[in-house]
Order: sequence, then C-alpha cells, then structure tokens
Amino acid sequence: MTVELMVALPVMVVIALIAFNALTFFGLCAEYDRVARNAVRVYAAAPTSLEGAEAAGEVSAAIEANLGCPTAESTVEASLPHLAPATFTCSLAYHPTLFGLGVRSEVLGVALPPLRHTVALSTFVYNPLC
Repeated sequence: MTVELMVALPVMVVIALIAFNALTFFGLCAEYDRVARNAVRVYAAAPTSLEGAEAAGEVSAAIEANLGCPTAESTVEASLPHLAPATFTCSLAYHPTLFGLGVRSEVLGVALPPLRHTVALSTFVYNPLC
C-alpha cells in the first residue's frame, strides 16, 4: 500500500492543482465579465474625451480597481468610430498558481502561457462637448 500511495499521491496533487486553477479561472472570468460590463456602461458611455486611448484607459482603471486579483492582468482596446457604436475589447490574462503561491513561468524550458479570456462590449458614446 505504501508503494501505491507514493505513486498515486503526486497524481492526485496534480489533478487537485489543475482543478483548483480551472475553478479559479472560471470564477474570475465570471467576475471579469461583470466588472468589464459595468466599467464600459459607466465610463465609456460618456467619456471625458473622444480619444480611444483615454476612454480605454478610464475603463481599464475601473476594471483594475474592482477586480482585485494579483495573478490576473487586464487590457482594454477601444474602437470609437464617428457615427457607430464604440466597441471595447477587454482581455484577461490569468497566470496559474500553486494553490495561491506563485509558480514559475517556465518548466524544463517550456513556457507556460497564461489562460486568456476576452469579451467585446459595444455602446453608443455620448459626448456633449462635440
């Protein structure tokens, strides 16, 4: 039984690690969708300027303030056409952890890419300054 335990224990730990990171990522995706939708609704519908970079910066700052996950990175790209709805593409990159502890970004020379989630949201932009 000791030999079986020594063989099965590492496999069980790896399966638990994969399940932990998968469930954390799925929960973070759901939270990110909610936070991104609210940030676009509040900050992008009436931006302070018509510059796409500034509007994307406002949305990105709101997402970072409300997300609060140290192992996740968020990027926002904006497309602000003149007479069409503005489209904000919000991307989340999640770096897997070892039950909350950071892990290396490469193992035996093989890079471990982050898990990615993207959501595109469109809204009409109203700017009374124009």
